[in-house]
Amino acid sequence: MAEPLTDATALETSLREAVKGLAVDIDQARFGIAVSGGPDSMALLHVSACAFPGRVEAATVDHGLRPESADEAAMVARWCAAQGIAHAILHPVAPRTGNLHDWGRAQRYTLLEAWRVERKLDWLFTAHHADDQLETMLMRLNRGAGIGGLAGVRPQMGHVLRPLLGVRKSVLQALVDTEGLPHVQDPSNADPRFDRSLMRSALADANWLDPLAAARSAAALGEAEEALGWTVDSLADRHLRREGNGWRLEKSDFPHELQRRLLLRMLAQAAPDASPPRGDSVDRAIAAAMTGQKASLGDWLLIGGAEWILIPAPPRR
Repeated sequence: MAEPLTDATALETSLREAVKGLAVDIDQARFGIAVSGGPDSMALLHVSACAFPGRVEAATVDHGLRPESADEAAMVARWCAAQGIAHAILHPVAPRTGNLHDWGRAQRYTLLEAWRVERKLDWLFTAHHADDQLETMLMRLNRGAGIGGLAGVRPQMGHVLRPLLGVRKSVLQALVDTEGLPHVQDPSNADPRFDRSLMRSALADANWLDPLAAARSAAALGEAEEALGWTVDSLADRHLRREGNGWRLEKSDFPHELQRRLLLRMLAQAAPDASPPRGDSVDRAIAAAMTGQKASLGDWLLIGGAEWILIPAPPRR
């Protein structure tokens, strides 16, 4: 296993290198830190303030889902005030709908992005770490994910950076303990109703798994996903054409994964607002198209052969 980081100085160096590796100007940029009050985000806030003095602000999203959440946000605010770090507490305004976890995540990122823009911050840091990455990869593996899913948590999504993906959770916990940073443990992290909590519990005694190695694998898969995306963009530019109210793929003798992605590109071009079809239905459509047959994909009909044509499906009788 890789040697873990052992002190605050090493963690600060690791943070700066990770951010610089994402092509960020670490000497000029201003950073917003998403801080829940847990040990991971408090460690990130502390190290970021040391690494980028005077260029860090923090925000805490209080979803109002637990009675303790307001006190936890206030705890972060007090610590920031003592350190001279600007801090904001953000509250969702949209009503709770659908899956509670999905609603909370959507609200969190919407609020944090609006705050980042308002405060004229260049980037937003979140405290996802190597153990989170391993949990994400295994959860997605258990659901049959492909390369994109197994790439796990991405180090950069828009203006969001995750510079701790190469750091173990135990290192972050050790830092807050050593520095005496205030922090809380979210009880939902151990709630068996959540898939991630179940995975975390299952991994607790799996010392033979190396989260740092998994993080490196996720990074490699992320690069492979980026390369595939670049390839599909190039192939689509050369071979995908709009034709009337449908689309034509002028060349189809590609490896299966490229065929799958090109077909999904055709469907996305044809119906931008529609949800992509299930993977098994896409695979069946490809198998049919490769033998010159037709296949239905929701409201669309795929006609196979040397060229693939996607047209609106005829009305059902």
